[in-house]
Amino acid sequence: MSTETAKGLRQPKRANEKLFRTLGIEPVPDEKKVEEAIRHLDDFRNKLRSFVVTMENCVKCGLCADNCHTYLGTKDPNNIPAGRADLIRKAYKRYFTPQGKLFGPLVGAEELTLETLEKWYSYFYQCSECRRCSHTCPFGLDTAEITMVGRQILFWLGIGPQLHTATAGAILKTGNHMGLTKAGIIDTLEFLAEEIEEDRNGLKVEFPTDKPDSDILYIPSSVDFMLNPNTLKGAGMFFKWVGANWTMSSRITEAGNFGYLMDQTRIQREMVTRLYEECTTLGIKKIVWGECGHGWRAAKMYVASYSDLPGVAKIPMTHIHDEVAALIESGQLDLDPTRNSQKITLHDPCNYVRACGLCDQMRVIMRAVTSDFVEMTPNRERNFCCGGGSGVLFDDPAMYEYRILASNKKAEQVRETEAEVLCAPCSICKAQLYPMVKEHKLPVEVVGLIDLVGHALVFPEE
Repeated sequence: MSTETAKGLRQPKRANEKLFRTLGIEPVPDEKKVEEAIRHLDDFRNKLRSFVVTMENCVKCGLCADNCHTYLGTKDPNNIPAGRADLIRKAYKRYFTPQGKLFGPLVGAEELTLETLEKWYSYFYQCSECRRCSHTCPFGLDTAEITMVGRQILFWLGIGPQLHTATAGAILKTGNHMGLTKAGIIDTLEFLAEEIEEDRNGLKVEFPTDKPDSDILYIPSSVDFMLNPNTLKGAGMFFKWVGANWTMSSRITEAGNFGYLMDQTRIQREMVTRLYEECTTLGIKKIVWGECGHGWRAAKMYVASYSDLPGVAKIPMTHIHDEVAALIESGQLDLDPTRNSQKITLHDPCNYVRACGLCDQMRVIMRAVTSDFVEMTPNRERNFCCGGGSGVLFDDPAMYEYRILASNKKAEQVRETEAEVLCAPCSICKAQLYPMVKEHKLPVEVVGLIDLVGHALVFPEE
C-alpha cells in the first residue's frame, strides 16, 4: 500500500511480502485489496452469527468508552470500542444492508477504500482484545470479535505487523516465539540451576529437558528464558518440592500460539502437532501450562479442536496455578509467606479472568505465599488490561509510545494500592509492565506468581 494512505496514523511496522510468503500467504495487490476485503466480510457475515449481531445492534450508548484502557490512554475516538467497530460497521452497512445501499452516508454507510483499510491496520492493532468492553456492554456485544475479524482480513490481504509475522516464522522453525535453539534452552536452564544452588544454600534443582518416561510436560513461555528467569526457577522449585517426574521439551518451549492471533491455521496446527508428538515420545501423562494468559486461553479453546490429530484430548491439561492452588488447599505445601513480606498487589491478566475463569486460584496462592496482599480496584473480571495483550508489544517508537499511553489506567491502579511489588502472572503482561513501571516512575518491582511460590517454598535440605 502507498505510505501516503498511512500518513498521520499510528501503525506498527508491517511485515514485507517475502515474510508473508514464508507463511503461505500471497499478498493481494493494492488494486484488488478492497474487493477481497468485501468478499471476506461477506464470508464472516454468512458464517458468524455473533458478528452480524454486533454489527446490527450497537446503539452507541458510550458505556464502553470509560471502560476501555486504550481510549482512556489515547483519547482517540476511533479507540472507543464502538468507534473502532464502526470502521467495519460502515462498510457492512454499505454492502450488506438495504438502507445502506439506498441511502449511503445518511445511515452511516460508507464505501470501503484503501484509506479505510489503513485505519483498520492502525486501530485494530491498538486493541489488546481484553474484552472488558463486552463485559460492560448492556447488550453483551463483543466488539473485540470485530477487531479480530478485521485483523484476520488484513492478514489474508498481506497486511500485518512485523512482530506477529516474524513470530509465526520463528514458531515454524524452532517451536517457540523467541527463536530459541535447543542448545540455548539447555544452557539457560543450567545457569538457572546454578543460581538457585547459590541463592538457596546449596539447594539442587534440576530442569530436565527431553527426558523420556516423564509423567508431566511443563510448557513455559519462551519469554521466560529471556525476561522472566525467576518464573522458570519458581516452577523448577515447585516440581522439585512435590517430587514430580517432569520435563520440558526443546521442541515446544512455548505456551502461546500466535496462530490464534492471526487466524493462521497452519501455525495453530503445527504447535498442537508438535505438542502431541512430544507427549508420545516422552510418555507424558499430564500437560501443565506455564504463566501465559494468551497461551492458556489458546490451549483451552483450540487444542481439543484438532481432534483429527492422534492423542488430542486424551492427555489431561492443567495450569500450574491450578496445580499449586490445589496443593495449598489440601495443606500439602510448606510455605513461609514472610519470605514475601513487602506489600504486594495482583494484576489480573485478561485472558485468565475474562476468558478462562482462572481467578480464585490466584488468590488462594497469593494469600498463602505473601504476608501483605492488597487488591487493586477494580479487580478480578473487572480489572483493567495491562495494555500489551494480543501481541501489542511493538518496539518501534510510535507504538512504544502508544503502549505507555495504553498503560495509563493500569499505572493509576497500581499507584493507588501503594504496593511495593506488582505480581503479574502472565509473560505478556510482564513484558508490558516492565516498561510501564519505568515510564510511569512507579516504585514497584514486577514479579510472577510462580516466582513468589518458589521464594516461599521451604525445603528440608535448606
